[in-house]
Amino acid sequence: MAISKRLNDQIKYSNRKKTNTDFKSKDLRRSNCFGCDFSSSNFDETSFRGAQFKACNFSECTFDSAEIVAANLKKSSFRQVKFENTLFDSVNLEGVDFEGATFKNVIFVSTDMSKAVNLELANQDVKVFDEMPELAISLELKKAVEGLLKNEFVKFARVLDTKDGKISSISLMRLLEKFDEEVLIEGLKKIKKSIDKDFCTLSTIIEAIEACKTV
Repeated sequence: MAISKRLNDQIKYSNRKKTNTDFKSKDLRRSNCFGCDFSSSNFDETSFRGAQFKACNFSECTFDSAEIVAANLKKSSFRQVKFENTLFDSVNLEGVDFEGATFKNVIFVSTDMSKAVNLELANQDVKVFDEMPELAISLELKKAVEGLLKNEFVKFARVLDTKDGKISSISLMRLLEKFDEEVLIEGLKKIKKSIDKDFCTLSTIIEAIEACKTV
């Protein structure tokens, strides 16, 4: 099956109630929802790549190891949401309400946060980058990443590279926070053949490397 033809967990809802729903590990890329109530749902390890969730209610949801990339969340509510190990990259936050939300090890990159509502980041565990940061890496690490990107499932997931085909510096920063470089290089090499199904967030890479360490 060609990569461009792969199916995902895309949803298209309008004014639907989907509260207390388990969306864990769902690939919601290019989903399109308006005016929906997702409150108290689980979005751990979920991808919102290229998705539109406008005027939706995510109150009291959990977002652990989620990836919200090139998404439009205009006028949605994230009140009392717990964000952990989550990435916001090039996201439209216009009118998005974060009242009472908590952030632990969360990254914002290329995202205008000034248009969000009640986004209080003082004393929160966040990193903010106006644009994709540059990261100097060794040739050996670069080769290990490029080798893993030859795996069709890794390539389709788009968690290690950018839309223009470059290695994602943000993803490597996140990996290097978890593993020292030697362990990371060895792990990336080992998991090249073990990843044999579709996935949608960097957490799968992290879990696969962790599993290698115990073998």
